[in-house]
Amino acid sequence: MTDFLPFTRPSIDEETIADVANVLRSGWITSGPKVQALEAGLSEYFGGRPVRVVNSATGAMEIALHLMNIGPGDEVITTPMTWVATTNIIINAGATPVLVDVDPATRNIDLDLVEAAITPRTKAILPVDLAGLPVDRDRLYAIAKKHNLRVLEDAAQSQGATWGGKRVGSFGDLCSVSFHPNKNMTTTEGGALVMNNAEEARLFEKWRLQGVTRFPDGTMDCDLPGGKYNLTDVSAAVGLGQLKRLDAFNARRVELAKLYFEQIDPALGLTMPVWSDDSNWHMFQPLLPLARMSISRGEFINRMKDQGIGVGIHYPALHLFSLYRARGFKEGMYPHAERVGESTVSLPLFPAMQNEDVSRVCAALRNVLLPVLAA
Repeated sequence: MTDFLPFTRPSIDEETIADVANVLRSGWITSGPKVQALEAGLSEYFGGRPVRVVNSATGAMEIALHLMNIGPGDEVITTPMTWVATTNIIINAGATPVLVDVDPATRNIDLDLVEAAITPRTKAILPVDLAGLPVDRDRLYAIAKKHNLRVLEDAAQSQGATWGGKRVGSFGDLCSVSFHPNKNMTTTEGGALVMNNAEEARLFEKWRLQGVTRFPDGTMDCDLPGGKYNLTDVSAAVGLGQLKRLDAFNARRVELAKLYFEQIDPALGLTMPVWSDDSNWHMFQPLLPLARMSISRGEFINRMKDQGIGVGIHYPALHLFSLYRARGFKEGMYPHAERVGESTVSLPLFPAMQNEDVSRVCAALRNVLLPVLAA
């Protein structure tokens, strides 16, 4: 029987596993030398900018809002086509998320709509690089500069993606990345914030761990109400092994994405993602032709599972969740995001996949879709 193919799976080598064991044997398993080494490696990866790691990308963005002094009365412009963490952090800061629809082709925030959403209360723009495809950084920062706005890049999915020949995160304002197990590199759980200068990094460190500053003579002070966001050395050991392989992981993802473009049958009527050499191909997400299908997306997913293929959904349009409906959002406000959210599927894509696995997925697509498509 053929093994089940999940939509994603982390690739952790034996050297990394051995390093984790060494950390566990060392007796120092919380934040320590491995965290410092990972931060140094990430700083080098992002062009020398200061980087600090935390236990989630959500935590990184929460602290980023503190660094930007965003709170009650402020507005932050973002997209409805993202994981809810992107907007939940804005609400938790006491600020208001202002949503604009996505571009129907890229499925990223439609920058043509951003300026119309700016008010005197707008403090920042929070774009999301969906599935690893970067938002147009030139236009984004032109808008931000014109209106004197900060930018927090939600680059949770775009580690190693590029814009204008430069890595996302190596330029611009604040940039958050994720090391969740389904991302292009992982620390099992974790994230990081790329910052502009040492002053922001020092402030980040205080927000990261209870607002405490420790002094060489053993005394300490607490001058802000920080949280508990620190990453452990156990997780950092995983991250160090992953960072060494990130470029190779991404190169393999590009190869697999190309195979999907070559092998998916056009007769199936899938709306393909836009091809971009800038993307790290974190996910491969066609849209189902629901209007032509005699089964629902849920039934499609079940039938693909019966064929031995795992399929994910990333993401429903978040303004239709109960939390956001209660804040006045409703159906019809962001039609492109709603269409994408109801028809998107994430097909298997991870570095350990073989070329034959793409062929398996494409065969399963034909087996499931062709019998249920109306002419």
